[in-house]
Amino acid sequence: MKILIIQTAALGYELVEKYPQYFADLPVTMAPLKTEFPAVTCTAQATFRTALPTPAHGMPANGFFDRGLSKTEFWNQSAHLVEGERIWENARAQGLRTGMLFWQQSLGEKADIILSPAPIHKHSGGMIQDCYSQPRDLFPRLCGKLGRKFKLQHYWGPFTSIKGSEWITEATCEIMRDEQLAPELLFTYLPHLDYSLQRHGPQNREKTEQALAQIKPCWERLFECADRHNYEVVLWGDYAMEPAKQVVYPNLILRRAGWFWDRKVGSRSYPDLYASPAVAAVDHQCALVYVRNPADIESVRQCLEATPGIAEVFQNQEGAHWRGGDLVLKASEGAWFAYPWWEESEKPPDYAGHVDIHNKIGFDPAELMLDRWIPPQVSLKAERIKGTHGRDTRPAAWGGTVEFSSDPETLRELAAGLRAKL
Repeated sequence: MKILIIQTAALGYELVEKYPQYFADLPVTMAPLKTEFPAVTCTAQATFRTALPTPAHGMPANGFFDRGLSKTEFWNQSAHLVEGERIWENARAQGLRTGMLFWQQSLGEKADIILSPAPIHKHSGGMIQDCYSQPRDLFPRLCGKLGRKFKLQHYWGPFTSIKGSEWITEATCEIMRDEQLAPELLFTYLPHLDYSLQRHGPQNREKTEQALAQIKPCWERLFECADRHNYEVVLWGDYAMEPAKQVVYPNLILRRAGWFWDRKVGSRSYPDLYASPAVAAVDHQCALVYVRNPADIESVRQCLEATPGIAEVFQNQEGAHWRGGDLVLKASEGAWFAYPWWEESEKPPDYAGHVDIHNKIGFDPAELMLDRWIPPQVSLKAERIKGTHGRDTRPAAWGGTVEFSSDPETLRELAAGLRAKL
C-alpha cells in the first residue's frame, strides 16, 4: 500500500460544515478530529508522526525557552527535537520508503526524502532562496521540472499567497510520478488557508470562501495524482481557527510586575533572557512560562492568573518534559498571546518590524501584514490579527480513502491507525 498524507493548516471542521460545497467533490468524507493542546503546527505534526501525547514527544508548541542557552527556540527544524518512535519506523526497517515535504522539524529525520525551506541570509542583507533536500539534488531537479523555484515570500510573511501551496502541490505530484523516487509513505503540507484566516478571521465569509476556492484545486490535483499512481490518501487539519478579539501580552504583564527584565541598547529595548526571573514563550493561544527560581512559581502564577484573556494557568506536573515550562497559559476564547514586552513609549528591538521567526521570543502572526511599504516594515499592531488558534475546543477535520479498523476521533488515534496499516 502507498499512502499520501496531506496536512492542510487551519483545516477546521467548522469550515466543512459552513462551506460544504468546497468539499463535496473530494473522494473522501470529512469528519471532526480532536486535536492536542496546544493546537499548533509543530505540536500537531510531532503527535502525528509519533502517536504520542505532547509531554512524551517533547514539542510543547512551535517553540520553547532553552534554559541552558537562555534563549527561545522557535521554528528550529531539527528532527531530533521530536522524541519517540516514528509511526513508520518498523515498516521502514522492512523496506518501506518515506518522504516528508515541508513538514516542521524534518531536517535529519529518519526518512528517504526530505524537502524543507532553508534560505541563506546574507551578511550584506537579503537572502538566497533555497531548500534543504535529501537526496541532495532533489530541490534543483524539482525546480527544473516545475520550471520555477520555490519562493519563501509566498510561504510566509506579508507577501504570502496561494503560489506557495501550488508549488508544493506540483512538487508532491512530481515525486509521486517518479517511479524510482516515489516513496510508499509521503507527507506533504499546504499552508495557504492559515494565511487568510489569521489575516481576516474565519468570520469573514468572503475571504474564507476565497481561500477555500484557491486551496481546493490543490486538493483536487493531489487526489488526482494519488489515484493515478496508486496512492491512498489521508487529508487532515492540524487545528481550527477562531475569531481573534483580544490581545494579551504576558511578557509585558511580567515586566510591569518585575519578573521580566530588559536591557537598553541605544534607544531600543531588548529582552534580558539571561537574568529575567520569568519569561513567557508565547504561541497563539498558548504561552509557556519559565521561572528561574522554583520558589517564585506560585507568585508568578498569581501575577498572571487574574489577567483578562487568560482562561487558565496550570503548573506542569513533576516528570513533564522540560521544554514545557513551569507554567502553561491557555487563552480565553477569542484571546491570544503576543510576544512584545515593551511599553508604548519605548522603541522595540530592530527585528520587531521584520520577518524574523528566530529572534522574536514568540510567534508573531503580525508578520503577515505590512505597516509600511518603503522601506518595508511588517506590522507592529497585533490587534490587526483577526484569527487565532491553539485552544483544543474546536475540532480540526480529516478524511481519507484508507480503511481503518475503527474511525479515528482524535489525532493520536489517526496516527496510531495509520501505523497499524503500514
